[in-house]
Amino acid sequence: MKYETILYERTDAVLKITLNRPDRFNAFNVQMHKELGDAFKNAAKDDEVRSVILTGAGKAFCSGQDLKEVKDNPNTSLADRLRDNYNPNILRIRNLEKPVICAINGVAAGAGMSLALACDLRIASDQMTMVQAFVNVGLVPDTGSTWVLPRLLGYHKAFEVCSTGRPIKADEALRLNLIDEIVEHDKLDGFATELAMKYAGAPTKAIGAIKRAMNKASGVSLEEALDYEAYLQEILGKTDDYREGVAAFNEKRKPQFKGR
Repeated sequence: MKYETILYERTDAVLKITLNRPDRFNAFNVQMHKELGDAFKNAAKDDEVRSVILTGAGKAFCSGQDLKEVKDNPNTSLADRLRDNYNPNILRIRNLEKPVICAINGVAAGAGMSLALACDLRIASDQMTMVQAFVNVGLVPDTGSTWVLPRLLGYHKAFEVCSTGRPIKADEALRLNLIDEIVEHDKLDGFATELAMKYAGAPTKAIGAIKRAMNKASGVSLEEALDYEAYLQEILGKTDDYREGVAAFNEKRKPQFKGR
């Protein structure tokens, strides 16, 4: 697929996906959804990719749904828009067995905030603002926010954030555990790249299994989680990276993981 609304750049084992509609603050339209979905499908299939950075071009990370597209297509079902476009891409990020680092370079509003929350790690510019903007246009949070936010914040704080639609600056977002790190704006790209390179040198199958285990554990009993951990360990125990990790430990050297 030829990309017109995103940039897809792989450097060695690090893939950088950039939302690229800066004139619309990287707001989602149907084309961007299709291209983003294709990019994450490619990331999953490409064994050379071992970590992913997701960021935005220009002043914003993502301002959510492009409301001009909604205005121009007034008869489009909002439910169908979510089921056909937004939801599949959230699941692609969560199910991608590689780490996804969100470098939030500016405003992350509405579904843009939800997109950031779906990533495994969130590194924010000191100029970042998050907004659960849905209530400001009379809608419920979507794209996974009603699932993620109560788990991160607890019910009452999540309700307050969603029902007021107020902006959350970087310092508060860090206190609330919505982001993992604040970086000076002009250092964000370099910081995210360095972090992604570290993950690219990690045992990729183990990282993927960590995501699988945590995704599953949120909806099962302790007994089921314990059993699933044992299942995953059996699989990982047959990987080259496991053998390399054990050998490196015994030989008192740094392991050289290959993602196999």
